[in-house]
Amino acid sequence: MDNKIRMISDGDGLAVIGNPTDVKRFLTSEGLLSLSKDLGLQRLGPLLRTAAGIAQAGSEISANSACWLKLTKESAYLVKKFGLMESKTPGISYAMVGKPGSIKSWLQIAEEPGSLLANPAVLSGAAGIMAQLAMQHEMSEIKSYLAAIDKKVDDIIRAQRDTELGKVFGAGLDIESAMNVLEREGRVDDDTWSTVQARTHTITDALGWTLGRLDALAERLESTAKIGDLAKTVKEAGAEVEELLAVVARCFELQDALDVLRLQRLLDESPDKLDGRRLLLKEDRQKRRELISQRIEHLMARMDAAADTANSNVLLHLPAHRTVVGSINRVGIVVDDFHRPLGIESGRRSLEATQWWDAARDPAQLKNAAAEAGRKAAIGTGVLAVGVAGVWASRAALASEERGEEE
Repeated sequence: MDNKIRMISDGDGLAVIGNPTDVKRFLTSEGLLSLSKDLGLQRLGPLLRTAAGIAQAGSEISANSACWLKLTKESAYLVKKFGLMESKTPGISYAMVGKPGSIKSWLQIAEEPGSLLANPAVLSGAAGIMAQLAMQHEMSEIKSYLAAIDKKVDDIIRAQRDTELGKVFGAGLDIESAMNVLEREGRVDDDTWSTVQARTHTITDALGWTLGRLDALAERLESTAKIGDLAKTVKEAGAEVEELLAVVARCFELQDALDVLRLQRLLDESPDKLDGRRLLLKEDRQKRRELISQRIEHLMARMDAAADTANSNVLLHLPAHRTVVGSINRVGIVVDDFHRPLGIESGRRSLEATQWWDAARDPAQLKNAAAEAGRKAAIGTGVLAVGVAGVWASRAALASEERGEEE
């Protein structure tokens, strides 16, 4: 194994396996050592004891170490650089690299017959552990997110009137206890698993309730027509969105923990089912992300429509316009903060408030203001002139102030 390492990728992470010195040298040369963590190859022990014909692989594992990296912009280029090939294990690609002879750079080399990656059982087990590490990484990111937004999510959950949502608090206690058992004992016993295995329904019910609330907020925005009411609705919605997304993040965290426990059970007791369940959990995970992303996109589309309405009525509703734009921008920041630990890209840009003086030069703004002023004035001849005069008179001082700010 001198100067040879093996890389395994499941699309979420990258494992680097080999002699401890070689693994460290390789990751150092790529500038990734500080981003890596121990994969924990020793966790394949139960699998090696139950699978047939892999004594050699077991010996090889005990002599080597493995590091895991989350696939990011910094680490994903290794997959492309060394051209990882698809294996017989679904969703897993691999490669062997080394420094043959006097060559200084790492190069891809041919996989040796009968070696570690040639054994489907070992590769499947390693993939299962990698999936667990990816989930635990996300859990850590979610915890940091919840701490950063200074929201006591359990207090939010307990404060809700919906009884099903309240059950998430108890589910969290049970699941965290089970994770402690796994960390201390390296396995999940029957009693521990029986306590948490049905908690999936608690989490999915809470997610369903939260998605329903996001949809209700979007409907409120869509049905609000008056600018003043719209400003109030957008501001109130912003505060609620942050709380709802905190609940969603907590549900995602708990679901990740349940999946870690589920994979560990299979790794210990039914390794032949590990690949199928790993892929199924990954698919479910992606569907949850897509579902929440769709609801958030729908809500933000309604908020953008509210911004358009406010933008077209600046002359008579400047304070409301500023409230709408400011509230929507704050919601955009909240959504970006929520997306970040889940690895969801966001290309949203902040909205710009329209200056009153600029609006006063816009014929469309004048027309909208005059029409509204006209509707509020007595019906008769000269309504348009009265409306425009009212606009200018009511905003003259504010316009002067804004010109002074711009100077």
